[in-house]
Order: sequence, then C-alpha cells, then structure tokens
Amino acid sequence: MKIKHLFDPITSTLTYIVYDEATKDGIIIDPVLDYEPAGGKVFKDSFDKLCKEVESLKVHVKMILETHTHADHLSSSQFLKEKFPDACLAIGENICFVQKKMATFLGMENSLKQDGSQFDRLLKENEVVRAGSIQFKVLFTPGHTPACASYLFGKILFVGDALFMPDYGTGRCDFPGGSAKDLYHSVHEKIYKLSEDVEIYTCHDYQPGGRELRFKASIKEQKEINIHLQETTSEKEFVEKKEARDKTLPPPRLLLPSIQVNINAGKLPEKDKIGRRFLKIPFFEV
Repeated sequence: MKIKHLFDPITSTLTYIVYDEATKDGIIIDPVLDYEPAGGKVFKDSFDKLCKEVESLKVHVKMILETHTHADHLSSSQFLKEKFPDACLAIGENICFVQKKMATFLGMENSLKQDGSQFDRLLKENEVVRAGSIQFKVLFTPGHTPACASYLFGKILFVGDALFMPDYGTGRCDFPGGSAKDLYHSVHEKIYKLSEDVEIYTCHDYQPGGRELRFKASIKEQKEINIHLQETTSEKEFVEKKEARDKTLPPPRLLLPSIQVNINAGKLPEKDKIGRRFLKIPFFEV
C-alpha cells in the first residue's frame, strides 16, 4: 500500500491518497475545498491539485473517507464524486449526532436531514471495510467531535483530529458534543493499545515554531512525548488541562461555513432563483 499526502497551508490540512500499487485502487481521505470567507468565494486550487495527483498516479478512486465533520475547512467530497462517480462517500455513523446538534445550533432543524443519508455509506465501529483491493478497519475515536472515526490500514492509522504531532498534542474538545473525557479514552484506551509500531497520520500539522511539515509519528513516539497525552497521563490531569486550554482558543476561522457544508456531506447550499448561494450566520449578543 502506498500513501501520497497533499498539504493545504491555508488551513494546515493534510489530504491523503491511499492506494494499492498493483491494482491502483485507491481511497481519498479528508479532501479540501478552498473558501475565502471575506468575499464568500469558493475556489478549487486544492481540489485541482488532488485530481492532478490522482490522475498522475493512475489511481481508481473507490472511496472518499471523512474522519469527522471538519470545522476548519470545507470538504471537496461532492466535487470528487462528480469527477469520480463510482467513488463511495463514507463517514462514521455517529455523524447523525453532529447533524442534530449543529442543526439546532444553526437553526437548520427544518432544512437539514439529520439521518446521515447525505452520505453514501455510514460506517460502524470495528467494521472491516473493503474498497476494491484495499481493506481497513473503522475505530470510533470521539472527543474532538462525537462522530470522529479513525481508519486502520494494517500498521497505518489515520486519526483525523484526535491526535496531532507529539509537539502539538491533541485536538480541541470544545465544539458542541465534544468531550475531553471521551478524547482521553479514545486515545489512551484505544489508540494507545494498538501496536507501538503503528504509524499515526494526522489530518493537520500546524508546524509549531515554524518547523518543517510533519504528519506521521509512531504510537510509541506519541505515548512517550505527546505534550498533552502520554501513556502515563491520568484522565483527571488530561481533562483539567484540556478544558482549561480549550477555553483560551478562538473559534476556527472557517467554523460556520465549514460546519454547514460538511454536515451536509460537502454539499453547497442550494442556489436561489438567480443562482446565488447563502450560508446562515448566527448573531450572538454579549
């Protein structure tokens, strides 16, 4: 199995192409759609780079996987489905919990289906999935969101935002339905119980201190030096520090547009009579 990464420096997001070198069957994980919020403009630079790479590698895209409902970038999954119509769009089945919470938060209760049916396939905990000649196992790893899932391909684990590189720690847990306690158990009691030579691939790298891009580390390395959660870290210590730190963080720059699009499987808002699309922007008095 081969892995090709693409990095979007604007959102610090990693997109992966996982493919079988012999059959060229492949899976795309966490694809990015570019969005400029000030002008409300969607553009496809990241999407075009991804498609060019897929075509260069001669990969047959069998599946598009989302690790969770991203709050920092829009997904290009629907554009990929147009480009590769045989690809199956999949996410963990707990997406329904996120849809319900965010529909209430955004006043979309009557306009958003909340049963996950926008996706082609809802994945179950511990399910073994085949996409052409590729096989992986689904591990639910909630905490950052209730619907986070990690995908285990042999000795390689794609963890979304559950973990970052050891020098950046773990994902935030202050979104609706997020839980530092859940994240502790997802990482400490599930991911860290896997073989220490399993390589973890992250969805983001924020390059602390301006260091070079890094996006993979062994479970052994994470257990020993992750700045937020090591093997010896207690649940109480982690939860207290995580909750205190999360209170200091600003909302992600693309939180509102990303959530609205991504809980709807990457579908942009419907056009009005003259071809315009609109997002909902909540207004909170303080």
